[in-house]
Amino acid sequence: MNDTELLHLLALQKIEGVGDIIAKKLINHCGSPEKIFKTKASILSSIDGIGQVLTKKLKDKSVFNLAEVELKFIQENSLDCLFYQDENYPDRLKHCIDGPVLLFGSGNINLNNRKIISIVGTREITSYGTEFCKKLIEDLAPLNPIIVSGFAYGVDIVAHKAALEHNLQTIGVVAHGLNQVYPKVHKKYVAKIEEQGGFLTEFWSTSNPEKENFVKRNRIVAGMSEATIVIESAEKGGSLITANLANDYNRDVFAVPGRISDKYSQGCNILIKTQRANMLTSAADLMYMLNWELETPNRNLNAVQKQLFITLDDDEQKIYDYLLEHGKVELDILALDCGFPVFKMSSMLMNMELKGLIRPLPGKQFEAI
Repeated sequence: MNDTELLHLLALQKIEGVGDIIAKKLINHCGSPEKIFKTKASILSSIDGIGQVLTKKLKDKSVFNLAEVELKFIQENSLDCLFYQDENYPDRLKHCIDGPVLLFGSGNINLNNRKIISIVGTREITSYGTEFCKKLIEDLAPLNPIIVSGFAYGVDIVAHKAALEHNLQTIGVVAHGLNQVYPKVHKKYVAKIEEQGGFLTEFWSTSNPEKENFVKRNRIVAGMSEATIVIESAEKGGSLITANLANDYNRDVFAVPGRISDKYSQGCNILIKTQRANMLTSAADLMYMLNWELETPNRNLNAVQKQLFITLDDDEQKIYDYLLEHGKVELDILALDCGFPVFKMSSMLMNMELKGLIRPLPGKQFEAI
């Protein structure tokens, strides 16, 4: 979009009561941000959800003073502006009703790659989470995915650094304007990330990294990606919010299991237990569920292979063989046909899931891996 359209869009964002959903409704009805401000009040007020109060605010020209200041900042810093109707806007995010009407970007972001995954988790990452994250990205490197995260402490920065190490594009979605770096200690990574990817935000240069901004930016992390991976999380945390948003957007969600006694595995274990996430034990799990295949076989990298060294008892073998033969089966039918009480079947299925033999599906169904 040209500077005139951008100026009017920025002005629209500063109208009190105009969020992303209302802004899209106005743009779709009037044709462009500029035309909104030229449309008669009687027409604006007749649009569903607008009304006379908001129409009056839309006629306030003082917002253009703020818009001009922000436009100058954008021009002076050569920022990219991604309008939700443009081709360079994240494709999957276009299908999220509450996706930002405008994103600001820096660096060398190229979103043509369809393999985009978000990696999130606790800021208090353990050695277990660190090693898993590094190994996961190393094994996925032959597929050349884009790694998205939030540039925060813990899982986020580990994911970004691992992506850089393996020459993968990585994108930091931040909760503030692009005039600052948060946390400041991560400033040393900015240049390299912008060289191999970049940063995205919906926030103006006047926005600081406030608590509510982090919650808001999570929908971008979840919405722009094919899948969201939770490496480690406590029972409550921002990464669980991101996982829930990904589920709401009908995206795949994966969680790394851990010991029930570990604080930062509780959130992941709950996601798996409640069937809001697929269990992730290796890159092979992700590749299988997302149906990813190597598109660059000439790369001098080893393909990911999953190796299982698991001993089954007679009951587990019976269940596994049944699922292999019949495919997706509901819990009650599985218990009946295999001759086990439902409570015992549930316990055995949980153990088999933790071993990576089966996966839960919606509707209390299960299938063999």
